Amino acid sequence: MTSPSGRSRKALIIGASRGLGLVLTKELVHRGWEVIATTRRGGGELHEAAEASRGRLRIESLEMTQSEQLFALRERLDDARLDLLFVNAAINRGNLPIGEVPTNMFTEVMITNALSPLRTVEVLRELVTPGGTVAIMSSEQGSISRNTEGGFELYKASKAALNQLMRSYATRYADDGQTKLLIDPGHNRTQLGGPDAPLSPSESIPAIVDVLEVQAGAPGLQFLDQHGETVPW
Repeated sequence: MTSPSGRSRKALIIGASRGLGLVLTKELVHRGWEVIATTRRGGGELHEAAEASRGRLRIESLEMTQSEQLFALRERLDDARLDLLFVNAAINRGNLPIGEVPTNMFTEVMITNALSPLRTVEVLRELVTPGGTVAIMSSEQGSISRNTEGGFELYKASKAALNQLMRSYATRYADDGQTKLLIDPGHNRTQLGGPDAPLSPSESIPAIVDVLEVQAGAPGLQFLDQHGETVPW
């Protein structure tokens, strides 16, 4: 996969050690992208994928919630020119009604799921070329209009906050020439989604990459599912 300038397309995936981020990284490498992928810990499948990638996959260490690590990553990647920046990170702390959620749990989930992804985008956005894409993994559960079933109130609130912050970001940088996407990957069998989810990452991620490639260069912010269909706010 090459850019309009003829060089290999390059992506930075934040949060690639397992689950959707790992499969996304592998799929992009499979399609010929050069990929930089971050992880909080060494070893595992991501490092195996890097060893098998013939130099197309590079791994960087990052704890996304730590600002100093973000700025250090930005310095290390100063010469990078990205066609895609994709932030994939979220936690779920269970199915408590909001009145039973401890303050520290609320803070942890909101920092990880809403604040940190946007702070990451703010720090790294200048590495993305005009015409490149800034994308964040969201969820249909962040859709206020589709919140018609009970449960997982804190997780839903964090994803709705993420979506609102991304909307504000898109408004501030409306003229930067970058495509901006929130992606709902569907309910996948991951550590976050649980073993009974209807989708597997191997099913949903290739479709998501199709969406990323089709939408490259599109103006404005879109909230799309894995099939490229609009998710209502």
